Amino acid sequence: MSDSRSGFSSRIGFVAAAAGSAVGLGNIWKFPYETAQNGGGAFLFLYLIFVFLIGFPVMVGEIAMGRNTSSNPFGAYNKLGGKNWAYVGLLGVICGVMILSFYNVIAGWAFGYFLQVSFGDLLAEENYGQFFGAYISDISNVFFFSLSFMVVTGFVVWRGVQKGIEFAAKLLMPILFVILIGLIIFALTLPNAGLGIEYYLTPDFSKLTLPTINSAMGHAFFTLSLGMGALITYGSYISKKDNITSSAAIVTTADTAVAFLAGLLMLPLVFIQGEAPEASGPGLVFVILPGIFEQMGPFLGRFIGGTFFLLLCVAALTSTISLLEVPVSYFVDEKKWSRAKSVIVLSSVIFALGLPSMMSQGDNALIPPLPFLHAPNNTFLDLVADTFTVVSLPLGGLLMCIFISRRWGTAKLSEEVAQGNPSYIGSRLEKAINLLITYILPVVLGIIFIVNVYTIFIA
Repeated sequence: MSDSRSGFSSRIGFVAAAAGSAVGLGNIWKFPYETAQNGGGAFLFLYLIFVFLIGFPVMVGEIAMGRNTSSNPFGAYNKLGGKNWAYVGLLGVICGVMILSFYNVIAGWAFGYFLQVSFGDLLAEENYGQFFGAYISDISNVFFFSLSFMVVTGFVVWRGVQKGIEFAAKLLMPILFVILIGLIIFALTLPNAGLGIEYYLTPDFSKLTLPTINSAMGHAFFTLSLGMGALITYGSYISKKDNITSSAAIVTTADTAVAFLAGLLMLPLVFIQGEAPEASGPGLVFVILPGIFEQMGPFLGRFIGGTFFLLLCVAALTSTISLLEVPVSYFVDEKKWSRAKSVIVLSSVIFALGLPSMMSQGDNALIPPLPFLHAPNNTFLDLVADTFTVVSLPLGGLLMCIFISRRWGTAKLSEEVAQGNPSYIGSRLEKAINLLITYILPVVLGIIFIVNVYTIFIA
């Protein structure tokens, strides 16, 4: 194995990196407001079910394919299924590129807010909604912060699997949990926090609708970084001695724990300010929370607010690293580029691809709303995000299930998983995973894909 394709030094390194890939803005930014808008505890209950019913089996399949082939998504499908199936892996590589193009823009917002809250005058603003709209349309600021984030991401990936990705994951994931738990402890001491906890943990099944159920299924899939080949790529760096099922279980649990803890932090904060949880929406982090931090006073608000946006930056970085590694591994494996060349070229191209998303935001957007999309999700960034996450990721998962069950074979999957877990073959877990991948998940992911295409582009 060449240096460019060196593996993780330990199982802990893989688990930390895979968990970091799964943990991101989707957990800390998106999950709390989706929970607030979809019945609180009822949405949480469905999410937890779908994470393990849908996410865990797909994760096992992706890791097994990567380890079996020691290759990137394109190479894995090509080796196991031939040239025609390789295009499914190429879809994953393209998804990684396009998701990072807009994800890096949002990460830049978080980085900018961290600086503005910690060292600037953001908390002195009178209208946080207007400030946010003006802020994200100020290309001079957003350009610099997003570029800085891309440079840091590229530096980590350039250093390689062990010295870069694994080292960063082992450092960042404990920091993330410490900051998150510390903020939760503080939030629970504030007035009305109990109302937020009650709303969050008490299911109201009367608020569940078919779109809510579909949203819970889709978010469970998105938050685990499935369907785009990230875990195929990371799986290609692990040893045959590693236990895939237990590693996947730990990663799934860690990702779910961060999402759960994020809700435990955000919902009480919403109630502290007296906001209606259903009205929080995507602006929860950038519009509502600064008002909460401002109420805490000049010193405490600056410290707690800055710490929160640092948490957001850490979560974003653990994901941007894995998003960049997907196309980098493709060019290293298939095109025989050096890791340094791959990182420099791809980071530059991806940052350039993100410029239209960057310029489509805010009160003075340089790229106007798209008339063929439904407001409020009608910006160029929304188009890229919806196309390559909401639509493409379930499609990638659907095609993977069809590939494993119809082309590679569940018997071959079981043989690969059994390396590192000899008791797997013949176990109930093996039967459950094979049943889900062969019959249930293709139907479920197919429904998610069709509903999302209809909702976004037709309805």
